[in-house]
Amino acid sequence: MASTSLLKLNFYSSSTKPKASFPQKHAPNTIHCVLRAQTLHSPAVVRPPELKSPPEITPLFPQWNIVQKAAAIALDAIESAINTRELEKPLPKTADPSIQIAGNFSPVPEHPVKHSLPVVGKIPDSIEGVYVRNGANPLHAPVAGHHFFDGDGMIHAVKFENGSASYASRFTETSRFVQERVMGKPVFPKAIGELHGHSGVARLLLYYARGLFKLIDHTRGAGVANAGLVYFNRRLLAMSEDDLPYHVRVTGDGDLKTVDRYSFNNQLKDTMIAHPKLDPVSGELFSLSYDVVRKPYLKYFRFSKTGEKSEDVEIPVSEPTMMHDFAITEKFVIIPDQQVVFKMSEMLRGGSPVIYDKNKESRFGVLDKYSENAESIKWIHVPNCFCFHLWNAWEEPETDEIVVIGSCMSPPDSIFNEHDEKLNSVLSEIRLNTKTGESTRRPIMSDHDQVNLEAGMVNRNLLGRKTRYAYLAIAEPWPKVSGFAKVDLFTGEVHKYFYGEGNYGGEPLFLPTGEDEETGYVLSYVHHEETGKSELEIVNAVTMKREAAVKLPSRVPYGFHGTFIGANDLESQA
Repeated sequence: MASTSLLKLNFYSSSTKPKASFPQKHAPNTIHCVLRAQTLHSPAVVRPPELKSPPEITPLFPQWNIVQKAAAIALDAIESAINTRELEKPLPKTADPSIQIAGNFSPVPEHPVKHSLPVVGKIPDSIEGVYVRNGANPLHAPVAGHHFFDGDGMIHAVKFENGSASYASRFTETSRFVQERVMGKPVFPKAIGELHGHSGVARLLLYYARGLFKLIDHTRGAGVANAGLVYFNRRLLAMSEDDLPYHVRVTGDGDLKTVDRYSFNNQLKDTMIAHPKLDPVSGELFSLSYDVVRKPYLKYFRFSKTGEKSEDVEIPVSEPTMMHDFAITEKFVIIPDQQVVFKMSEMLRGGSPVIYDKNKESRFGVLDKYSENAESIKWIHVPNCFCFHLWNAWEEPETDEIVVIGSCMSPPDSIFNEHDEKLNSVLSEIRLNTKTGESTRRPIMSDHDQVNLEAGMVNRNLLGRKTRYAYLAIAEPWPKVSGFAKVDLFTGEVHKYFYGEGNYGGEPLFLPTGEDEETGYVLSYVHHEETGKSELEIVNAVTMKREAAVKLPSRVPYGFHGTFIGANDLESQA
């Protein structure tokens, strides 16, 4: 992007088809912004009066003194100069907002609850509760680089009650979000889109300078809570791996309200990844925390069913490693130590701190779930393997093996860095022999059936146990999702469900409704790119036929991960 170019974004379009340039007429509910090399016209976002900032987050800005005001002016001028310099040359595709948040990847405004939505077909009687899905939805237009993962967290909720459905979408009001809403612009650095090269170093210094003058408060976290969702100990938790979780309550009428930044009663002091594992038998929650700057780089911990945290177990890794996901079995935790690593020194050389280290050999650590230290961890090498997500794992004691199911991605860092090579994500079975220390890896599907499979799940009631089926998004044409696949993990047989020409979705959620593994429904948001409309499709997981489609009052951008909270759990929320 040259400094003379104009990036045009149709920002916050909820009721119209998203476009990459200005339409001739302003559509309803559309706020338009222009991003130039030096000038930004940010949208003013109006908040409904019924949703207020969490009480513990009191903006500091009205109390700015003359020194702070002068510092703010000076630091803003420095930031403007950084932006001008960065935009003098084209941004990489992985940081170019005209690519990263184009079309239905672009943000929408919040939508208040709307009840009695139109339904095509019939909502199954067994579906009672709320389907919630997280996603990235930037509050403000980017001033420079932006990756899709950088956006503020927004949860989309469809509540089912007595055969009827309602819809609402709300931002998760993180400390970062609340402060930037008051400031009227983005002031926290974006982890992927901005923190690269010399400009990234400058932005980090700018960030800490603003904190030094108390223009922002980064002591309460800088996360966006846009990736994962888990319902644990009577709380819905929204997560991104750069912060503590946020507790979000589903109200009686189906709305969403941020409660607070949740530390498990001051037990959790550090960040927590966005893919904790909820054991369906014990009710315990297992998780990891990684640090990209200081040791220990990786820690493992767990919470009892009632929320008591264990002591941290320091996992011995030699360098900061991308640790987006992991797995559990009945007895063990499976920790991937793979080839995508963090090297902050690369920023000083003008590059990205997230890199693919070809000289590192991928390995998986096997550790007893209840170990008090990592002395007994057994590392098993799995060459040339990078799984961004692991779908399940289980023990097969008759062969001394642990089976891990994941999608192996190549190039490994293609989500974070620009590549000419086409991305491939292969559903794979990895076998770790705990006796010999050897491993094997094979694709589960035949070459004929092979498609990119990313985002999905197994029956959550069997997590950590042997499962036959996985329900995974067909990520084609990447990064869009044209349907989902039900894969038999034993035979490799695959049944594909496509949303139709010009229609794309996201992560399929499998909702078990019977005692056997297969009985249930697959839920997914689907967007019709020609009409600009979105709906929630409900597909019978046994017949792979659509049962119903809930017509939604707002466009739902493509997003990340979700969960389903049953009606009884909704009634017992904290």
